[in-house]
Parts: sequence; C-alpha cells; structure tokens
Amino acid sequence: MRPTLNFLTDKLIERIISEARELICKLGVEIHNENAISILGDHGAKVDRDKQRVFFTDDIIDRSLETAPSSVKLYDVNGELAADLSGHNVNYTPGSAAISILDNGESRKPLTGDYVDFAKLMCGMDNIALQSTAMIASDVHELISDSYRLYLSLLYCDKPVVTGTFTIEAFEIMKDLQIAVRGSREELAAKPLTMFSCCPTSPLKWSDVTSQNLIDCAKYLIPVEYIAMPLSGFMAPVTLVGTLIQHTAETLSGLVISQLANPGAPVVWGGSPAIFDIRYETTPMGAVGTMMIDCAYNEIGKHLGLPTQAYIGLSDAKLLDAQAGLETSMGATLAALSGINSISGPGMLDFESCFSLEKLVLDNEICGMTYRMIEGIEPKEDFPSIGRFEEMLRDGHLLIADHTRKYLKEEIRFPGPSIDRANRSRWQEEGSRTLYERAHDEVRQIITSWGGYVLSDDVRFELTKLMETEARHHGMDRLPEIA
Repeated sequence: MRPTLNFLTDKLIERIISEARELICKLGVEIHNENAISILGDHGAKVDRDKQRVFFTDDIIDRSLETAPSSVKLYDVNGELAADLSGHNVNYTPGSAAISILDNGESRKPLTGDYVDFAKLMCGMDNIALQSTAMIASDVHELISDSYRLYLSLLYCDKPVVTGTFTIEAFEIMKDLQIAVRGSREELAAKPLTMFSCCPTSPLKWSDVTSQNLIDCAKYLIPVEYIAMPLSGFMAPVTLVGTLIQHTAETLSGLVISQLANPGAPVVWGGSPAIFDIRYETTPMGAVGTMMIDCAYNEIGKHLGLPTQAYIGLSDAKLLDAQAGLETSMGATLAALSGINSISGPGMLDFESCFSLEKLVLDNEICGMTYRMIEGIEPKEDFPSIGRFEEMLRDGHLLIADHTRKYLKEEIRFPGPSIDRANRSRWQEEGSRTLYERAHDEVRQIITSWGGYVLSDDVRFELTKLMETEARHHGMDRLPEIA
C-alpha cells in the first residue's frame, strides 16, 4: 500500500476553487501583454484596456480546464521517457536560477565551470530524474544567461531540463536549441525536452514577459509549470486557506491563457508560495506553513485533474548543516507522501538563492529514502512465517538465507558514501571525516568519472554555433572557455 497524505477535504478544495474563480471573474487579473489580452478578449473575457485588466468568465475557465492534459511526459536528449508527471508519480529536480554557489563554506557568484560541474554531477544523481538550469553563470552577458545555462545543460547531461527565461527574446534561441537536439519542431512537440517555469506576480498580475512566455510555449507545445508566489501575511492573506485561494486564482488565470492560446498545451499546476516571516522580512521555504501550502495546492491541482509541481525539499540554511538537513528532508518527505509530481528543491539553500553541489549529493540520498518510503510495506513470501524462524533458530542468523539474498536490496535501501553508517571506531580509523568532506569527495568522484558528451558531434556543433551567434549579438566575442 502506498502511504499518502492529505491536508484538505474535498469540500474545502471545492470552496477554494469557487472563491478563486470568483476573484478572477469579478476582480479580474492585471495583464501587461497585448497578445494575451487579445486572446482572452476574443474568447469572451471582458477587457478594461485603460487599466490592463481582464475579467474572466466561467465559460472560458471551464473550457480551459477541459482541454488541459492530465499528464506531462518529459524525455531525455536521446528521446527516452525520463519523467511521467501524472497521478501520484514523484519526480525530483534541483532548485533553479541560484545567483550564488556555496564553495567550501563561502558564497560566491557561479562561473561557467561551476555550471559544467553541476551538469556532470547531475548525470550521477540516480534519484533525481530532471535537471534544472540551477544557477546563473556570471561570466556571460546577462541577456544570454538564460539560453546559456540551457545550452550547457544540454551539452553535459542527458536528462530533461526545467528552465525558463526572464526575457521575451531569449525564448527564440532556447526553442532553437531544443529543436537542434530533437531534429524538428514536430519531434520536440512529440517528446518535450524541457519544462518552462512561468511566474505570475502577486497579487493577480501577469507581466509582459511571462504572458508572452505562456503563449510561446503553448505554440510549440513546450510544457509550462505555473509558479505563483503569494506570500502569506504580506502579498496574500495571512491564513493558509486565503493564500490557497489566491494561488488558485493566479494559477488558474495562467492556465486559461495557455489553453486559449493553444488548446491541449501541456501545463503543470505548480508554484513557490511561502509564509512571510515578519521578524526578518524573509520568505522561508523551509517553514512548515510553506510546506503545508505546497502540499495543499497540490491537492487542488489533482482535484482539477492536472499534474503538479512545488518548490519544496530545500532549505533556508546558509551552510550544509543540521538546519539544511531538517528542512530539506521534512519537505521532501511531505512532498512524496502528497504525490507532488515534480518536486523542485534539491541542492538549494538560502531562500532559493544559493546552490551547493555537496548538498545536491546529500539531497539525492534524501530523495532515494522517500522513494523507498512511498513503496510502502508489502509481504514478500512472509506467510507462513514459521519456516523462516525455524531456519534462524537452527543457523543462528539469516544472513545468507535464500529469502535474504532474494529480497535484501529490494527491501533495504543502502545509501552512498556520503552517509556514515559505520560504528565510531571504524569512523575514527577512516579519518573521522565530516559530512561535508564525504559529500565533497563524492562530488569530485562523480564529476571526474563523467562519461563524456551525450550528444553527437553534429548536434554539439549546431548548439555551439547557435550560442556563439547569440553571444556576439550581445557584444561577446567568444564564450567562456571550459576546462
């Protein structure tokens, strides 16, 4: 039996959805993109162009929910299925767009070499199905930073990529990079390689950039995850239910734009809301209230028949310490029990702003533990049991019993070298190494054993040509050299 977790009753979910629908129909949504406004107006929404406000209707909401697919599948660079976002399937992906990297306890700006190390490391993260454009390399022009990190991800790791762009213009090259890998627009639509994060602005607003991203992704059938970010007690009601109403309204409005732009466009009910800690004026991702909101809006998304995503399973700690483990493991556990389809967070620290390769390795272990947990407990030739106990009483143990050898690796999960399970004397004999030291050694071992380029020479050449052209367009003579 798969263990599951719920925070909301069906009755409460239905009331939250009803309230959210009323918000976007009666109060409307502020939209700063003429294409999106026109699409909505053409389908019957009331438009106040002076205030750039659109008032939705129940009809267009219902039609959009009917056309939104119930699953999203993502494929690796070789065209093999890598992640099925549907039902209660659980998939992990690292946090995204960090502006710093933790290097031996110090935070600094990431460079191209750091990103390449991350992509190579991701190839060895067996419990993390998707990669992300995890950090922003500071040694390229900021206007190519979005496409550049996608370029590096495709070059050095074969897993699908959760990505996004902060500009309208960057979408074009990011789409072309994907088509270069797939071979055609049709193949990319058939086997999506990326999922774009698109973020409304709380309360109830879509910017020019994010609105256009929704439309462009829908056109090419590139999956979108909506990342609404209401903040309880600041830019959202202080109550968790009030925040859920706002999150539902903002996400629902994005879904309508996508579906009216191209019915059937693949979408994911996601987000990154948080409670607001008024004491420090921060948005803690490791707070239990934040995790409860994430798990609850996942229930709302599933109630609507949609795949789900959440930023959960990460930490606000500044170092790889006990707080990092506490917050990450609690979030990852709640997310897995809730059946969130895409769980974004491994590797991330400091309010989603700092990435740690060592933490990624440890979080991979946490993800593996949750996978074992949601497999649940099932009998495996355990009845009748008397024969097993007769054997143990006769031999004094069951270490080499047929039953043990058959089910050992299936029943008991053994972690990698970063996790210490030796007794104290052996730990001391082996150098009394700290958690960070073990994780750091594992990072270096995986990176140095990286198996080589995952794409053909022709595809790599085409990707590099596209990226170099984009770099020159923004005043860079050459891309950074990669060791």
